[in-house]
Amino acid sequence: MKTIDELLAAGVEGKRVFVRADLNVPLDGTTITDDGRIRAVQPTVAKLAEAGARVIVASHLGRPKGAPDPAFSLAPAAARLGELLGTEVAFATDTVGESATATVAALTDGQVAVVENLRFNAGETSKDDAERGAFADQLASLADVYVGDGFGAVHRKHASVFDLPARLPHFAGYLIATEVGVLKKLTSDVKRPYAVVLGGAKVSDKLGVIDHLLEKADRILVGGGMVYTFLKAQGHEIGISLLQEDQVPVVQEYLKRADERGVEFVLPVDVLVAPEFPDLKTKAPAHPTVVAHDAMPADQQGLDIGPETRKLYAAKLADAATVFWNGPMGVFEHPDYAEGTRAVAQALVDSPAFSVVGGGDSAAAVRILGFDENAFGHISTGGGASLEYLEGKSLPGLAALEN
Repeated sequence: MKTIDELLAAGVEGKRVFVRADLNVPLDGTTITDDGRIRAVQPTVAKLAEAGARVIVASHLGRPKGAPDPAFSLAPAAARLGELLGTEVAFATDTVGESATATVAALTDGQVAVVENLRFNAGETSKDDAERGAFADQLASLADVYVGDGFGAVHRKHASVFDLPARLPHFAGYLIATEVGVLKKLTSDVKRPYAVVLGGAKVSDKLGVIDHLLEKADRILVGGGMVYTFLKAQGHEIGISLLQEDQVPVVQEYLKRADERGVEFVLPVDVLVAPEFPDLKTKAPAHPTVVAHDAMPADQQGLDIGPETRKLYAAKLADAATVFWNGPMGVFEHPDYAEGTRAVAQALVDSPAFSVVGGGDSAAAVRILGFDENAFGHISTGGGASLEYLEGKSLPGLAALEN
């Protein structure tokens, strides 16, 4: 995989450099609530601009249906990127149409432009190779060189991620190089004990990585909505908690395999329950109750790990040399259910372990709860991409950069 430093060494002055970034940031209307992904790509964009490149930044945002949708416009992200760069960033109101063509043509050396959401064009995500390739051809006409730096999208076989690099000289940006380097530390020559913390809503989202980590990890701590499928698999009452009934047999098999291999599965000893899901807009007090993991009321749902579990999980992380964390422990967006996630984050801060926070909600939680990002070994920008890498899968975006 050729890196951006090799590109810079060859010279980029006057060249049109297409940077596939990941600007898929959470929005409240037009307000960005977490700009972590924009800040992550800023070094690559800044370095190219400083070297005199004409930089074209492209990304997706959300899941529009292959057509323009103002709710998913990249305009707020373009404005924020300009603030971080300390310069005006031009914005094209389409992807490959008249606005994009004119905006790119107007760039001078060292200037930066952002084109509109790539997913406003159906060719970006099409499963038809010809349709996807046709869109990639149009994107390629805008640029001379391709730099892949959208790690959060490298697990997608999309036009701008997979097809476009084949049409242009291609290089990996600083973010992708860093992400891959970090993830290699979680898959080869791992320092032990190696602990993994998994949370989030659905156990099905984590099945592949659990299967793979049973061969790698020393202990796996489980929280979030997915943990209630584990407790159900152990025969416990889980009330009206989130459950994936069809995954219970799979989870039971994993627990059996873990026991046979000597991998420690750590599950909650107590949980916070309430009869209703909390109001995340008003943040009105939810008044949860703490109950033992095997004493959940039939008419209530689990929404966070309990205080004894927080202590247990902190102890299980205290002596780890390597930790990978993906997924919150509860509904961290509400203050009554944020303490489980906070406890895990604090345990990683207090631990001497090399800690990797695996993107998505976990990365957002770290920032929302006020932790210093520099206190962690690495905060990934790609939740799904990180998980698929740890599953041992070939990621289309990385494969395209390696070819």
